[in-house]
Order: sequence, then C-alpha cells, then structure tokens
Amino acid sequence: MPGTNLTREEARARASVVQTQTYDVALDLTLDSSERFGSTTTIRFTATEGASTFLDLVDGEISAITLNGTSLDPALYADSRIPLDGLAAENEVTVEATCAYSHSGEGLHRFVDPTDERVYLYTQFEVPDARRVFATFEQPDLKAEFTFHVTAPEHWQVVSNSPTPEPEAVREGVAVWHFAPTARMSTYITALVAGEYHVVRDTYAGEHGEIPLGVFCRQSLVEFLDADDIIEVTRQGFAFFERAFEMGYPFGKYDQLFVPEYNMGAMENAGCVTFRDELIFRSRQTVAAYEQRANTILHEMAHMWFGDLVTMKWWDDLWLNESFAEFASHHAQVNATRFTDAWTGFTNARKNWAYRQDQLPSTHPIAADNYDLHAVEANFDGITYAKGASALKQLVAWVGEEDFFAGLRAYFAKHAYGNTELRDLLVELEAASGRELDSWSAEWLQTSGVNTLRARFETDAEGRFTSFAVEQSAHADFPTLRRHRIGIGLYDDVDGAIVRTDAVEVDVSGELTEIPELVGKPQPNLVLLNDADLTYAKIRLDERSFATLIGGIGAIDDSLARALCWGAAWDMTRDAELGSADFVQLVLSGVGTESDLTAVGSLLRQGTTAVSSFTSDARREELSRTWEEGLWELLTSAEPGTDHQLAFARALAAAASAPDRVRELLHDGIDGLTVDTDLRWTLVTALARLGALDETAIAAEIDRDPTNSGRERGAGALAIRPVAEAKEDAWQKVAVDTATPNETRRSIAASFQVHGQGELLAPYVERYLEMAETIIDEQGVWIGQIALIYLFPLANPSQDTLDRVDAWLADNRAPAAALRYVREGRDDLARALRARAVN
Repeated sequence: MPGTNLTREEARARASVVQTQTYDVALDLTLDSSERFGSTTTIRFTATEGASTFLDLVDGEISAITLNGTSLDPALYADSRIPLDGLAAENEVTVEATCAYSHSGEGLHRFVDPTDERVYLYTQFEVPDARRVFATFEQPDLKAEFTFHVTAPEHWQVVSNSPTPEPEAVREGVAVWHFAPTARMSTYITALVAGEYHVVRDTYAGEHGEIPLGVFCRQSLVEFLDADDIIEVTRQGFAFFERAFEMGYPFGKYDQLFVPEYNMGAMENAGCVTFRDELIFRSRQTVAAYEQRANTILHEMAHMWFGDLVTMKWWDDLWLNESFAEFASHHAQVNATRFTDAWTGFTNARKNWAYRQDQLPSTHPIAADNYDLHAVEANFDGITYAKGASALKQLVAWVGEEDFFAGLRAYFAKHAYGNTELRDLLVELEAASGRELDSWSAEWLQTSGVNTLRARFETDAEGRFTSFAVEQSAHADFPTLRRHRIGIGLYDDVDGAIVRTDAVEVDVSGELTEIPELVGKPQPNLVLLNDADLTYAKIRLDERSFATLIGGIGAIDDSLARALCWGAAWDMTRDAELGSADFVQLVLSGVGTESDLTAVGSLLRQGTTAVSSFTSDARREELSRTWEEGLWELLTSAEPGTDHQLAFARALAAAASAPDRVRELLHDGIDGLTVDTDLRWTLVTALARLGALDETAIAAEIDRDPTNSGRERGAGALAIRPVAEAKEDAWQKVAVDTATPNETRRSIAASFQVHGQGELLAPYVERYLEMAETIIDEQGVWIGQIALIYLFPLANPSQDTLDRVDAWLADNRAPAAALRYVREGRDDLARALRARAVN
C-alpha cells in the first residue's frame, strides 16, 4: 500500500534489510516564502547488498538525490516515496528538497501570532510526520543519531533535542545553529521549535547530576506564564522518576515549550517536549486545570524513559507507551506533588473515557492490531491511554508495587536506546515478581470489553452476611471473564458521614467468587466493590447501597469512593438503567459539596448531556428547567470566589434556555465571580447559541480579544448561532476548506451540532454521510477526524437518522478510519434513543 500510509509488513521488510546509523539534517527557515522551507538530509545506513528499499518524504519538491555518489533522477520520487535500488553494505544517501509548512499541526507547523505578527514554528512528528520535514526511514525501530543544522533569523530561539549551541552568523540578520548529535532515537521523537519565543531557564540538581531546564512560550503569553509552578512540578517529577527507576534522565537537557494550534495535549520529543499553549492559563481556572497540567508534564517526562529511551518496535505497542505514561504520571502526582488525590481525578475523568470507548463498536484490545499507520492514528483513544493505565494499575496490584518497579529497572537497563516488544517487559516483571504473566496478558491485553461486578449476598435476621460473593459478567460479544484483584469496602454512617468501617482485598475470577472473609459481618449502608479502584470494571450497587447513594452521596467521606459511585451512576444512566431525571437530581444534590474539582466539571457536563441527549421530547423541557434552576441555585449560593462558583457559572451558560441570566452574569456579574477573558467567551458563546448575539456583536468581541484564542473562540461563537448562514459557513470551514487552521477548525466543529437546532441541521445528515466517504483521503486522519466526530448528526436524534446512517454503513464505501468514527457516532445516537425511550 504505497503513499502516506505504511503497513506493518512493509516496515518489517524494510527493517530486515536496512539498519540506520546517522542522519545529518540541514533546514533553512529563511527562504523567501511563508509556504516552504529548505531541507537537505544525508543518511548513513547499512543494508543487505543488492537489496532495494525506499525513503519517505511527504510533499517534498526534490532538486537532487544522491545514493553512494551516484545522482538519481528526482522524478523517481512519487507517492511520498523515494525508491533506493542496488544497495551496498555501507550506504549514504542525500536528498535536497523543499518541504511545506503545515497549518494542520502535522510536520513543521507555522503560526503567525495575530497579536503582534511574530512567527512561531514547531514540529509534531508522532506518528509518521518527521517525513514532512526531512527524508526518513519512517518507523520506530530504525533508530539513529541525528545532527541538525538550522538556518533561521538570528534573533529567534531555536531548540531541538540536543542543547542549543551558539549561533554562527551567515549573513545580516541570519544565523545557523549546528546542534550536537543526539543519542540514538526514533524519528518520531526528534524535534525542532523555532521563533521569537520567550524563555525562562532554571536547573534541576539531583543525585544523577544537573539537568538544565527551559520553559518557553509566545511573547503574547508572557504575562500569563506561571513558570515557577511548571518548574516546581518538573523538579518533583525528576526527583520521583530518577529515584523510582534508579537511572538518571538520559537526554541531557529538558526544555518544555508551549506552542500554538497544537493537535494534542503534549508530545514527548526527547529533551524538547511540546505542549498546547492553552496550558498557559490566561484566565482563572479551577484547581482541576492545574492538576491536569501537572499530570501532562509528568506524563511526558515518564516517556523519556518509557518510549524514548526504550521504544516499541512497531505501533502495536503504542498502548504500552501511552498506558505506562498515563499510569506513571498519576502515580508520581500522588507520591511527589501537591495533587495527592490524583487517582480520584483519574477515576472521575480518564477512566470514564475508557469505559465509554470500550463500549463502542470500535472497541479493540489494549494491545491493538495496528496493521498500518491509519490504524495507529485512529487508536489514540481511551483504550490506549486510560484502559491501558487501568490494566497497569491492576498489574501493580497483581505483582506488587515493589516487584513492578524492580522489573522496570531491569527492563530499562537491558534495553536502553533499543527497541522492544511487550514480551520483553513481561520477562523482567516475571523475573522480579515470580508471577506468570502470559495468561494475565492474554486476558487483559488481548481481549476487548469491560466486565461488570455485582455483590451477591444474603443476610440473617440481625442483618449479618450469611453469604457473600462477587458476580462477574461480560458483554455477549466480548465474553472474557478476567481475574481481578479488588478491594471491597464496607461503609457506614458514623456521626453523619458515610465512612469506611471495614475492607478486604481479594482476587476474583470467573462468574462467581465466594468471599468468606465477609460472612458474619453486618450489612453496611454501602457495599463498594473495587474499593480503591484497583481494577478496570463497571460496578453495580445493591439496593441498600444505591439508596445510600441517592440519599446523600456527599456524605461519603472518601473522594475516591465517591468517584466510583459517581461513575456507576453515570454508567447506569448511559445504559438506560437509571433515569436521566434521577441522575440530574443526584448531581444537583451532591456536586455542591464535591471536593474533587475534576469530578465537579465532569458531573456538570454529564448532567447537561443527560438533559439534552438522554431525555425524551415530552420530558426534556421540564427536566431542562429543573437542571437550569438547580444550577442557578448552586451558583448563587456558592461561596464567592471559589472554584465551585466558577464551575457553576460555566455550567449555567451551557444549560441556559433563555438569555436573561447569561446577560446578567456578563454585564452585572455576581459577588466573587470575575468575568475575565475566558469566562466572557463562555457567556458570549451561550448568548450566540440562544440567538441573542448577531455576527456584528461577535465581531466586536473578537476585536475586544484580538488574540489567537480570541479568534478561535469567536469562530466557535459564530458557528453556534441558530441561523442557516452560520451553519453553512461553519460547514465550509470544517469539511471543505483545507486552509482552516486546525484549532480554529476544531472550535468551529465543536459548535456545529447543537441540541435544539435539529430542524436547522436536518439537511446536514445527508451531507455528513457524503463528506465521510472522502475526507480521510482528502485531508488525512488527524484533520478528517475533527469533521467526522464533531459533525455527526446527534442534534437529529431520530429513528430516521439512525436508519439512514445504518444504510450508509451497510454500503461500506469509506476508508476504515472514517467507518470507525461514523460507527462511534452511530452508537452514541442509538444509545441516546434507547435512553429517551425509557426517560
């Protein structure tokens, strides 16, 4: 399969004949062009004599190709590949070309800040996009040393994987930076960031020596940069990981660069980590935002060892990279930072993401079959990250934390700067723990679906358990019943609080596991399976426990126990086992006293979804009024200046059915609530959704906030208006116009499908399905998925819509990635219809 895709078999075949030694890459960022840059690459590699292979280069304009001193015809370059025939044992190939700057967040992205017209560049190479910047053997198991030479304006900051050298003047106003060779690494974690960035420098001094630190952002964000907090978390992370792994940081210096229009949260480029610059907060945020930023910092840091130092051979083990970093970041937060309840946040947000993903038709094993690059790009999902992290948390409980980290240390020492497969890690964990893990791997990593756990018990006349068992079930399509190490918590009323009074930790397997340790104990107010959230499973509560939940979830004194209960209630709502009105009342009764702000944000979003998606037409207006009135009461009674007050204001804006209260907040405010830039945009967008602001008024708001963020938020506000012209313009910018910047596209797309605008959006049901046939081929997976996910016709929740989508899917005409996203949207639609039928 030629072109920008690459199959696993092609990669294996290439690795069987080629071994790379070095890359020498010269990039010229001073061409008289805002569209292209110069790229000259020399690669030294060994090969099987006489063999043939190919180099990768996307959107290159090649002027010369030289292989072992012989010039090749540039016309050989076709379909993003450069064929190389008649290889010698030792080879050198040079490719001279120009390549295209990106506005999609792939390759070398170029951004001009509208605030001050300064230029900012950064690379994003995962999964296969180093080949958009220089000629490569684009696969993770062909590691090499990389030497970069970058020609750029002399007043720019230029950053790569190696420490930034002193620039050498080339001509007036232009310099070249000659970076030292890197350690051996994969192409996808090389990096370049260049432009008029602001930098704060510091150091971390640990047991293994000093690490130079840098924190970078755009000049227009300097006033908002809280570098001290970022550096504090960074130091805490290095102290924790170097101690836990008994190995110093392997890449010398550590720069963290906050960059604009970024597709993902962050990227673990070795020593040159890039983050989306929304993590530089220009307005007040709740503590949940700072917790999530700390987690992202630690996630990317964990990758320096797991992923960068030791790298998967192929993307089948993508999950292991991301799952480990996800697990390690939360573990480090709890043990090394102020965010000691980070596992609660994980349960309240990330794990719910995994449960949803695992119940979609696109579910897949944690160790997915990533047969080609398109499959890899589609599998950056809740299973790869959060289910995998949950499985690793279960593995730690299974083998013991001490043995788990002992196995990791052996793994890093044995495979440093190399490539591995899952079995290589299991070997070291088995040696450290004495546990056989092949069967564990088979049932946890190579199967799909989520188990459900229920307590089954009987009591005597005095209310004591005469029997107690854990029942396990699975979906008919995914029947694996796994082994689980779980806690079972018994919670009772003590002075008005629901507290854990007893607990056991046990292994469960099969359909029914007897728990003799609990026989004879009195039945408490709440029996909580998976106490401490050790495993990955849905839980259901017995009748008395559920009554305790409904009667006052806020009385449960442990935040993680509450998170498990919140999660069970939401899952029951999604499964149409709990009425949307009951869930809304539960949220309104408990969210005001919920201490975990991640939970507060999640619950408020879930409540809005319960009203808009899971409630029948006949009852929606009444429940919507209940929800809005409840939020207003929570907002007006919240302590002024608190995170809860801010969260309730945001939720009210999303829930408002009329503009009066939104206008009141925007113009008159409320005691303790500052209507800063971001909150103003939240309120402005709500007014636009309600038809209370026209295009002229929104343009004035963009003039008021002439930043890139302001342009993106303004584009979303224009798209959300309930007028046909707004929807048509939004459709063109998201589904048709390839020049729309990626984050502007996302903001517009997220504002397109609005519940209550179904009649306006009805023509787009058919247009969506037509678009889905071609957008992946035309715009690629990363950009195409924005349209496919956000534009799916959820605002037209009818059987007719479902039938039309089913008919389209039956034709099966689109690329596999497009079919996946349409099937996921279809599942959300069908789930909403089922819930509406019982609500």
